[in-house]
Amino acid sequence: MRKNISSGAPWEDVVGYSRAVRVGNHIEVAGTTAVENGQNIGVGDAYAQTIFILEKIKKAIVEAGGQLEDVVRTRIFVTDISQWEDVGRAHGAFFKNIKPAATMVEVSRLIDDELLVEIEATAILSD
Repeated sequence: MRKNISSGAPWEDVVGYSRAVRVGNHIEVAGTTAVENGQNIGVGDAYAQTIFILEKIKKAIVEAGGQLEDVVRTRIFVTDISQWEDVGRAHGAFFKNIKPAATMVEVSRLIDDELLVEIEATAILSD
């Protein structure tokens, strides 16, 4: 059984994606940025963007029937790897005790130049 979770963003239908998808006990959260109602959040602040993103991811996982403790993997894309400590500190605020497998890589750019961070997450619910 499949459950699609929508954020309500208008581009979900245009592009054809969901904020998150749950199949069985597996939840995948799409690349998530610091955008709310078409407005960029935390412009110029990688830490603030990461906190905002992880709150959005948490909300999607909860809506899909999981919890943050079910996260087993995060993938973090940053436009400036020199900001890794701010991004990492924000990630640690959510995952210090959970410790999912995590990757952080620098990319040349994201969909909007004001966006510094994009994060994907995978959660597997316990039986």
